[in-house]
Amino acid sequence: MHHDDILQLDRHVPSTRRAASDQHHSPLLIVLTLLATLGVLLYASFLLNPNNRGDLVPWLVVVLAEGVLVVHTLLAMWTVLSGTKDPRTYAYWAARDSLLVRRGQEPASRWELSLRGRRPGVEVFVTVYGEPVETVRRTATAALAIHGEHRTWILDDGRSDEIRDLAEELGCLYLRRLSNTGAKAGNINHALSIAKGDFFCIFDADFVPHPEFIEHTLPFFTDDTVAFVQTPQTYGNLSNLISRGAGYMQTMFYRFVQPGRNHFNAAFCVGTNVMFRRSAVHEIGGICVDSKSEDVWTSLRLHERGWRSIYLAKSLAVGDAPETVEAYTKQQLRWATGGFEIWFRANPFSPRRRLTPDQRIMYGITSTHYLTGIVPGALLFVPPMEIFFDLRPVNLTVGVGQWLLMYAGFYLLQVALAFFSVGSFRWEVLMLAAVSYPIYLKALVNALVGREQQWHVTGSTTRTASPFNFMVPQVLTFVFLALTGAVGVWQNLVTGRFTLGTAWCVTNALVLGAFIVVALGESRRNRRAVRSARRSPPPTRTVDPPVPVAVPRPRHRPDRVARQVLDGGRA
Repeated sequence: MHHDDILQLDRHVPSTRRAASDQHHSPLLIVLTLLATLGVLLYASFLLNPNNRGDLVPWLVVVLAEGVLVVHTLLAMWTVLSGTKDPRTYAYWAARDSLLVRRGQEPASRWELSLRGRRPGVEVFVTVYGEPVETVRRTATAALAIHGEHRTWILDDGRSDEIRDLAEELGCLYLRRLSNTGAKAGNINHALSIAKGDFFCIFDADFVPHPEFIEHTLPFFTDDTVAFVQTPQTYGNLSNLISRGAGYMQTMFYRFVQPGRNHFNAAFCVGTNVMFRRSAVHEIGGICVDSKSEDVWTSLRLHERGWRSIYLAKSLAVGDAPETVEAYTKQQLRWATGGFEIWFRANPFSPRRRLTPDQRIMYGITSTHYLTGIVPGALLFVPPMEIFFDLRPVNLTVGVGQWLLMYAGFYLLQVALAFFSVGSFRWEVLMLAAVSYPIYLKALVNALVGREQQWHVTGSTTRTASPFNFMVPQVLTFVFLALTGAVGVWQNLVTGRFTLGTAWCVTNALVLGAFIVVALGESRRNRRAVRSARRSPPPTRTVDPPVPVAVPRPRHRPDRVARQVLDGGRA
């Protein structure tokens, strides 16, 4: 029997059907994870074997740096292997079957909700802080069209009259504050003082929700202990090296790590694409405003109060990854600072924290995760020690083949695992992982000294600066490694002996050079955009005094517009 490419049997095409039927924890993934774990253990034993130890300084640098990577990798493997249980129980499916009550010919966004015989109130918040109007329009329109009766609010901390007019045009409720106190968390808490629904959803301005968002998340709340349901961040703008690298860096976390954290009741909120139980947030005094990572802090406080979190590994909103060096740097700096702040200000292993042992370990991983981004920076300077001072981390009795076998057992199996999870090899991810150490080092210092970091959101309308303003350490390191690599090549030619130090130094210089090439391309695009903007007349804009505004929903509903946008999909 031959296949028929024209016959349409259901809503799927082969690629979407393959994705829908994908088994995240296939036997091959489990075997690969076990092999990678074995590779990590063998590499650790190789490094710590006294017979292999080289000169003290480079050996200590390598052992400390690789030790951080080994510990985090082993814990990641443990988490991944724990995430085989689907959080959707019989009670979930029963609640979902009776969730929506149709109302004749009314659009699905007006269908009544029923949860355990009650009619729950659901608020949908779209948080805005300077994003382009069209970006907000796309998200707000999709939020209005979510199935099930709900109210959609635009929470505008940018205090933009264009956004206010947009809310009135679409039929959203609109809120703005007198100040930006508490940043995004303060914005949501302000809204909670006015919107009194039993549950509320949060979407960043650039995350377009799926119409079935409430259908998939609300049934979990039949369990009275569930505080929030988190869904993945999926990106739709993987159009350049930065956005692809930043987007695919999150794939492993959302596909395997967060599901594994369900097993320990330690899945945490990521700030968007999430539904909260209002009473749970009320019990801890609102969304946490003490950190830029308000999502993780809020999750930690809820877990301390005994609440349960759910991570549903189903893409229910599509957003934008950072597309520029500046946006990527600021995003990672904010995330990493928030992570380190947990370690310094709310050490999960402190006896004052009321967490379970499993949750302590999981939050310990979260608070130290970005150390894995700092240590590659330390390893960059090991090859120059060999070239300039003849200092090596392993002694000369260790052959290249033996070292390569152990090294490949660790790193190549990690790459293979990433390849299997993503479906392809993404060198952009390796590039960003190798060059981001100055960002995470700065975040560590910020958290240590309590330095405030200015709030920034992905996709804001502020003018884009030169990417080189944010990568001075990377440029200086590239120059140093390029010159050192040249010295190493000259030494190899003179002595007639190939050294691993030279090979690694040249490789590291090439990786940093690739990042600089990416920045040069971005800089050229910025200059063209500036020249184009200068040729266009500036837009006129009137600014009213910043007063709280609540725009009531007009009688008409623009459902036709919502459906048009959703049917057309995202650009």
